[in-house]
Amino acid sequence: MSNKKEQDVIQVGNLTFTKYINAAALEDKVQEIADSIREDFHEKYPMFLVVMNGAFIYAADLIRKLDFPCELNFVRIKSYHGTQSTGKIDIYMPPNIELKNRHLIIVEDIIDTGNTMASFIPELQSYGPASVSLTSILVKPEAHMHDIVTDYPGFVIPNKFVVGYGLDYDGMGRNLKDLYQLKE
Repeated sequence: MSNKKEQDVIQVGNLTFTKYINAAALEDKVQEIADSIREDFHEKYPMFLVVMNGAFIYAADLIRKLDFPCELNFVRIKSYHGTQSTGKIDIYMPPNIELKNRHLIIVEDIIDTGNTMASFIPELQSYGPASVSLTSILVKPEAHMHDIVTDYPGFVIPNKFVVGYGLDYDGMGRNLKDLYQLKE
């Protein structure tokens, strides 16, 4: 049996992280967000666009808490290498999905610089949706380089690198049930 200190500090690749937000707090926040989305969209048959790979755990938890008809699609938007945003955005959308007149809800893991959403939201709007909303389990306002509104925000966190709950460091750490912050 490991002691509490060992569980609060972990190694991912060559970096050390400390526990920042536990799984129970994440679950409570997802329920709060789901309740808000239900109130706004329960009669609108929204389409959730899940940004892979990071948002898959949040999206799975969120969608299971919704008790109304909705559609789910996955998009891939890559902007990170290691612990830094590259500033270059690559978007891969599923072919043949109809976005016109649909209520779209983007599901993201983290909004930090806002570069990803500053590119993706205008692209979605060009398809003529009824609405475009954004939810993210984490928001880093200190890092914002664009005026991005997160309609259904989770936790507002400082501008520090985090892993767990779907977020990774060079592909590692997504599977951690808690969220960990880079140790200084």
